[in-house]
Amino acid sequence: MVQEATHLGAAELMKLEDKYGAHNYHPLPVLLNRGEGVFVWDLDGKRYYDFLSAYSAVNQGHCHPRIIDALKAQAEKLTLTSRAFYNDQLGVYEKFVTEYFGFDRVLPMNTGAEAVETAMKLCKKWGYQVKGIPQQEAKIIFATGNFHGRTQAIISASMDAGATADFGPYLPGSEIIPYNDLAALDEALKDPKVAGFILEPIQGEAGVFVPDEGYLPEVRRRCKAANVLFIADEVQTGIARTGKLLAVCGNCDCEKSCDNRYESRPDILILGKAMSGGVYPVSAVLADDEIMLTLKPGNHGSTFGGNPLSCAVAIAALEVIKDEGLAENAMRLGNLFRERMNRMIAKTDLVTLVRGKGLLNAIVINDDEDSHTAWDICVKLAENGLLAKPTHGNIIRFAPPLVMTEEQLHECCDIIERVVLGFEKAA
Repeated sequence: MVQEATHLGAAELMKLEDKYGAHNYHPLPVLLNRGEGVFVWDLDGKRYYDFLSAYSAVNQGHCHPRIIDALKAQAEKLTLTSRAFYNDQLGVYEKFVTEYFGFDRVLPMNTGAEAVETAMKLCKKWGYQVKGIPQQEAKIIFATGNFHGRTQAIISASMDAGATADFGPYLPGSEIIPYNDLAALDEALKDPKVAGFILEPIQGEAGVFVPDEGYLPEVRRRCKAANVLFIADEVQTGIARTGKLLAVCGNCDCEKSCDNRYESRPDILILGKAMSGGVYPVSAVLADDEIMLTLKPGNHGSTFGGNPLSCAVAIAALEVIKDEGLAENAMRLGNLFRERMNRMIAKTDLVTLVRGKGLLNAIVINDDEDSHTAWDICVKLAENGLLAKPTHGNIIRFAPPLVMTEEQLHECCDIIERVVLGFEKAA
């Protein structure tokens, strides 16, 4: 059967997914089988620019040779021991990653959603053991428009009907306040039972919403004053995507290694996706001793978390980010991209605005969330050799690999402009 499947065409392979897989995704009708750098290819050999990067998991580009070499070398030696035993990669990785991001300790996991769940548990543990919140009464604040994954605990704090419908009853202990609203945060922080505030520094899945200048430093300051943990979910925004190593870095210098002084340093940092360059599931929760050491053996764990293969891959992936200056490249190309998109907007009524930071950007289509316009534009973009995907109906997110060159970026902007302006004329 496997041998037969290798001879199937794209239509037949898509039908297999539709027949045997759960229908929890709605992909564009493009079937890919190879990737390199900023490009992916379909079965017929057609080449596309990847402007989604697996939701920012492939910041280092597809199949980066340094990361693949690390994967191969470690896969031939040892892949998994579980945490029942020590292995020769984990300690090396833990030292590397804590120094890289400027925290005392790391708890390794596999996926972004797992890391968020881990951070929530760690926050509550700290709330009971250190802050002294009465047992079973700890609360965590979330922001409207949040997307932290789709586990039962996480959707209990979501306002997305698609993620929450028919999955109740929801778990208690969550409070939702408006995003980018310091007055609402001040009010919520008055409750002594609040243990933490979890926030995406830029809301990617919601449509790339960037908060006001100064919001993140104020979140940090106000949480600290209220003895509440500031938890930054940088699963999508981290690892150079927004033009800095982390979106919370603010105006700090990414040429310098993190030393606990960056502008909006969270108490708990959540990372995933590009931790491995899209090669292997790797996520991490970082915190200092006072928080992390509240966990004791048996409190939390993962069979695959911290396995030797993931450690070797993550070190290589993070070294690529700094060695190739990908944060700086994202900042420079992001400014160029928004400049190009704003020039396009002046020529059309179809797109109302562009927003973003670094190479995490979005354009907003001038219709409502129930319209198919953004989807139809993405289909047309694919026909012209560029892959992107709508979010929330009328928003198209653009997030190419950070290894993109200026020449490639302009070529992609030409494709986007040609499709959008041509689409308007056809409509």
